[in-house]
Amino acid sequence: MEFLDYAFMQRALLAAVLVGVTAPAIGIYLVQRRQALMGDGIGHVAMTGVGLGFLLSTSPVWMATGVSVLGAILMELIRWYGRTRGDIALAMLFYGGMAGGVMFINLAPTGSTANLTSYLFGSLSTVSQSDVTAICLLAAFVVLVTLGLRRQLFAVSQDEEFARVTGLPVRALNLLTAVTAAVTVTVAMRVVGLLLVSALMVVPVAAAQQLTRSFAATFAIAVALGVTVTISGTITSYYQDVPPGATIVLLTIAAFVLLTALATPLARRRARALAAAQPPGDPAECSIPVTRGAADEVGV
Repeated sequence: MEFLDYAFMQRALLAAVLVGVTAPAIGIYLVQRRQALMGDGIGHVAMTGVGLGFLLSTSPVWMATGVSVLGAILMELIRWYGRTRGDIALAMLFYGGMAGGVMFINLAPTGSTANLTSYLFGSLSTVSQSDVTAICLLAAFVVLVTLGLRRQLFAVSQDEEFARVTGLPVRALNLLTAVTAAVTVTVAMRVVGLLLVSALMVVPVAAAQQLTRSFAATFAIAVALGVTVTISGTITSYYQDVPPGATIVLLTIAAFVLLTALATPLARRRARALAAAQPPGDPAECSIPVTRGAADEVGV
């Protein structure tokens, strides 16, 4: 436990815990919306913010937050109005964000290029006290949104038409989800890196879904798994001198493979038990619990 004697490791571990909580917390809604790669696209756009931060000698974290939020809003608007050309517009936004980041970094003072690597793939030693403060504030926003509005966000993620019929402000909630995802990307970039953050938003959720289909249980297991792999990856990175972002993502994928291997025989046993308990000739009722579960989540 001697690593706790170092201030940079204390900061890195605190940031890792916050990333482990926030990334799966918003990722579960993105997975429900079938927008699993949204975090990857926002990460590309956030590179422009990081480059602007270095160029203007301001905080790259806050600058990346502002740029990625604008990018996320544009992505959501393109999804609404882009129609057949939407994929092309999104591609230009993603690659334009990456190109803008590289350009601004090269125009910034000497030494910024080396710092860019820590934002792309994560770094332990470069997490400063100001970064921790920004991460704490941004993480608090993500937790408040994902927990405080969980019923509304679940309803919109599950079925937009159903949510609209119940009177929910669907477009406002979609925008809030996109903004929260953008904030989460900037929370995670100092530990996991912009190019790897999407994995931490998606894979823990996919791993949790191997064990349960309940939204609340999936949420809890995904967050627990996220915290476990981020702490484990950070400690492993310290002792083995390997990149923290890559280590965390590889541990997350390993956890997914392990849980899948464990869940497969359990799912088969559960299916056989259900088939044995169902009277011959009765219609399958598997769709009824799903409908009721979705209604319970939104309080109707």
